[in-house]
Amino acid sequence: MFLRPFFTSTFSSSLRRFYNQQMAARTIAVLDEQELKDGQMKEIGFDKGKVLVARLGDKIHATSAFCTHYGAPLAKGVLTADARVVCPWHGACFNLCNGDIEDAPAPSPLHSFKAYVADGKIHVTANPEFTLKENMGRPPKLSTAGFDAVGKGTVIIGGGSGAFQAVESLREHGYKFPITVISKEPHAPIDRTKLSKALITDASKLQWKTPADLKIKYGVNLRAGVTVTSVELQDRRVILDDGKDNIVYDKLIIAPGGTPRKLPIPGVDLQNVYTFRGVHDAKKVDSAATEGKKVVFIGSSFISMELVTALSKRKLASIDVIGMEEYPFEVVLGKQVGAGLKKFHESQGVKFHMQSKVEKIVPREDDPSLAGSVVVNGETLLADFVIMGVGVAPATEFLKSSGIELEKGGGIEVDEYLRVVKLPAANIENVFAIGDVAIYPQAGELVRIEHWNVAGNHGRAVGKTIAGQPQPFVKTPVFWSAQGQQLRYCGYAAGHDDIIIKGNPEEMKFIAYYVKQGKVVAVASMQNDPVVSAASELLRLGLMPSPDELKDGKDLLSVDISSVSSLPKVE
Repeated sequence: MFLRPFFTSTFSSSLRRFYNQQMAARTIAVLDEQELKDGQMKEIGFDKGKVLVARLGDKIHATSAFCTHYGAPLAKGVLTADARVVCPWHGACFNLCNGDIEDAPAPSPLHSFKAYVADGKIHVTANPEFTLKENMGRPPKLSTAGFDAVGKGTVIIGGGSGAFQAVESLREHGYKFPITVISKEPHAPIDRTKLSKALITDASKLQWKTPADLKIKYGVNLRAGVTVTSVELQDRRVILDDGKDNIVYDKLIIAPGGTPRKLPIPGVDLQNVYTFRGVHDAKKVDSAATEGKKVVFIGSSFISMELVTALSKRKLASIDVIGMEEYPFEVVLGKQVGAGLKKFHESQGVKFHMQSKVEKIVPREDDPSLAGSVVVNGETLLADFVIMGVGVAPATEFLKSSGIELEKGGGIEVDEYLRVVKLPAANIENVFAIGDVAIYPQAGELVRIEHWNVAGNHGRAVGKTIAGQPQPFVKTPVFWSAQGQQLRYCGYAAGHDDIIIKGNPEEMKFIAYYVKQGKVVAVASMQNDPVVSAASELLRLGLMPSPDELKDGKDLLSVDISSVSSLPKVE
């Protein structure tokens, strides 16, 4: 289908909207010039809304004031001298000069406003409509000059965070060719984190953009509810489950996410033993978790413990958690933080069975199709339903006949540009893998990280590369988790040597610095925003304080990375 007239029409509409917006714009003196120093940003009232005003050297910038992810006030975030403003909550980052997205999980860029100094005052020119929290994000910058929707274009296998951010990045950076997203899920890409954190079961309340928006504003052909069965690399074809409708491509992004693992134990396939990944899983758990029911969690993973947090509010008869380590999260966060979080969950009525191994899941006597109990270390735990949260495996089964060499466990090795490394022939190119399936270079080693935000930033980097601006992936991993309070984490600290803790994890208020080979490589916190956002930028810039400095009381937030005069030039 030839779509050039559609985009020409869209472009004309955009010009009309831009003209109308400029006609509605107002100029307001928002601040005395002397009130805003180099490296400072402030949230200022503008008509009935607010704007973010910042100074970098002698330049004044103004944008909308709220993060487009969950609406956090950006003035409470982190500003860097190279014009990045980082959300204080979840690591979303924007370019202060133009509002563009720098890092996920931001789903939309910021509005950018004209700002200047006159008569000792900082003036901002903006349409008040776009300074309201409800109108946080601006539309994507679809480049229409020479746009041609005819051709093979880019095909994305998967409909998750990586796919959505790849689409946004492709269009933001001027990609002018077709984009097809093939997703086995029956809906547009969603905010998957809310499934476990809030147990929301309505996909329409979770999707970043509607299918109509993806089609009209981003020019995306979304194939939802469709499964890819194989890929023919030489012919550049993706084979779908109906065996008839195959899709050709110029560029291929493999982003199928993960498949929840199941332990090889008796009873694992009983009807009320649930894994947790998508909306359909959330619906099953939501339906089962009614007042007075008993649930047993097998695994003390982040997904499990987020669901524990959500279900603790439902007046269940009992919540039992079985884990292999001494404390939940011990491998990632360490014993002290794990012990503090365990104590909190116990205060909510959760019973832990740690350093334990599940023997079997026992069917009910009156209905052998349903689980009735779980046997662990010889103890029988009664259960109306069971949730198994023991990690995910890369969803790459469909690639086994493609010629792509899969690593042990099913991952796909990629280079710093997220291009697949082990392809069957030298003439095969433009194949990328991102998200849960990608084994990529991070901190000097090859890793596979199952963070939702990592997948999103993979997508952003690949989108920029395919659009003609090669972007190696060098982002600091960021994740967060609802555990009574919001847990923030950035960095990568596999096999850390030491942990420096400020505050008290048992009070759910702390900062933990993870040390490896004499350097801080990761930071976690609760109730200390924006420490983790600042830490992610300090790690990026190579300015993280040393372990000795932190032990001596140095405050991470005291490191000046905002003022132009104090920060070395960033190459």
